[in-house]
Amino acid sequence: MAAVSHPVFARFYERLSVAMDRAGTAEFRRDLAAGLSGRVIEIGAGNGRMFSHYPLGVTEVVAVEPERRLRAAAQRAASTARVPVTVVDGLAEALPGGDGEFDAAVVALVLCTVPDQASALAEARRVLRPGGEVRFFEHVAAERHSRLRRAQRLVDATVWPSLFAGCHTNRDTVAAIEAAGFVIEELRRFRFPATSNSPSSPCVHGRAIKP
Repeated sequence: MAAVSHPVFARFYERLSVAMDRAGTAEFRRDLAAGLSGRVIEIGAGNGRMFSHYPLGVTEVVAVEPERRLRAAAQRAASTARVPVTVVDGLAEALPGGDGEFDAAVVALVLCTVPDQASALAEARRVLRPGGEVRFFEHVAAERHSRLRRAQRLVDATVWPSLFAGCHTNRDTVAAIEAAGFVIEELRRFRFPATSNSPSSPCVHGRAIKP
């Protein structure tokens, strides 16, 4: 059992995720899932906002979520999903799956928060079959030497991780995905919201392959 509990953040995130989806993240989630098939592992499922976007070609989603309140919300969301979804307790650094068991892994606004990003990505690589995909939508470090990058370093060193359940805004997640042995085939960089200068506004959305 992961025994992770962030009840204040979980309540806040349940409301925030709905508002964010209405503001545009639902479209990013839909694009993330488009064309997937076979068995999928979703790492850090939160309250299950991805579940409604999986296409019918997906035969099973194993959704890993360590936070108790969010996992309960995800289980409720799984009951109305159009594809089979099994919500399980677990950590990104120790995924519940055998080697090469899954056709795809999905991470949406998760790799900013995991304590050990390299270990989480190594686990994703382990459970994927050769040729399997990682689909990712994450907020990431801003441009080098920019004012926003300096602001990210400041908030990460002070209040941000405590307020947002371990989230870090200044991670170079694209470099981490490549360092884990994946080959990035699609990558889009953007701000969300488009005109925002929030530390969490720089985002990436893309697809990587396990060779």
